[in-house]
Amino acid sequence: MIRLAAAAIFAAAPVLAQVPEPQGYRGEPYNAPVPETLAGAETIDAERALELHDEGIPFVDVYPRTRKPENLPEDTFWHEPRHDTIPGAVWLWDTGYQNLSPAEEARLTKGLEQVTGGDKAAPLVIFCRADCWMSWNAAKRAVSMGYTQVMWFSGGTDAWQETLGPDLVRAEPVDP
Repeated sequence: MIRLAAAAIFAAAPVLAQVPEPQGYRGEPYNAPVPETLAGAETIDAERALELHDEGIPFVDVYPRTRKPENLPEDTFWHEPRHDTIPGAVWLWDTGYQNLSPAEEARLTKGLEQVTGGDKAAPLVIFCRADCWMSWNAAKRAVSMGYTQVMWFSGGTDAWQETLGPDLVRAEPVDP
């Protein structure tokens, strides 16, 4: 009887689709469910992220930067929207796209070298927001560059805030 009741509960529970890891990098839409894993990297949750943060492990935010639209009238005042990030994180903006421009590729390469002191065995945490393929792409690139202790914080700033409250700070774009 207990087995039948358990079977009924599991049958009624929604089944979440498993998102497979793509072979290459993921493009649009970037805001979509992500895999639970990333080959060559460790996937971490907010509690583990906080532990690593407290240990002084470098955090790399790859959230894209909002640029002034090209079609704005000349007399329009443009104010770049604020981006908030985890305290102490380095914001390597626009480095999580499927295809990177040479400038974006250089920003990621130089930025990772700076935060790790050039040590590819040094641990680092890469994040964006929840369900953001940009952090998955950037972490995959870091692994392909030879970094051996890449930690992908798949919940990013959303999970950080849900777990710790509104402990985010204004991000300043970095162009190493």
